[in-house]
Amino acid sequence: MEMNMKDIEMQACKAVEELLEVANLKSGDILVVGCSSSEIMGGQIGHASALNAAQAAFAGIYPVLKEKGIFLAAQCCEHLNRALILERACAEKYGYEIVNVHPQPKAGGSFATTAWNNFEEPVAVEHIKAHAGMDIGGTLIGMHLRDVAVPVRISLDHVGQAILLCARTRPKFVGGSRAIYD
Repeated sequence: MEMNMKDIEMQACKAVEELLEVANLKSGDILVVGCSSSEIMGGQIGHASALNAAQAAFAGIYPVLKEKGIFLAAQCCEHLNRALILERACAEKYGYEIVNVHPQPKAGGSFATTAWNNFEEPVAVEHIKAHAGMDIGGTLIGMHLRDVAVPVRISLDHVGQAILLCARTRPKFVGGSRAIYD
């Protein structure tokens, strides 16, 4: 099946806009995106990297986040132990330790490579606690979300042929029967 890159870009854009509406992120927050370009194109994750699909998804997501001052964390593939590509300003703001790696399409993934090539000052880190996330194609972003992740249902359930799952996070409820919560 022939995939139209403009459709992928539009789907990714709509998905991130809808997620932001529900997640209530503010400037300076982090949105983690795991994106399998293989899955977008109808292939098996990790086996059919498609740089053009990753670039289309990035083109739909990144401008929306940048306009709102929200940091994008692009999750790498398992070959880089799911490290993340961030802007240096994000890593410094949150005190994340920078590691030495440069993603490539088949060692880091096409989406992370696209982020690296488009960020002003890209760096890699191993661990973050993002405020929300998008998982495009079953990339397993949960390890990079804050402790209490809440599924978010939006109007789209796919980007291209990849399954789309979204999440927001919330603070933990602590206390007992007398505690009051927002």
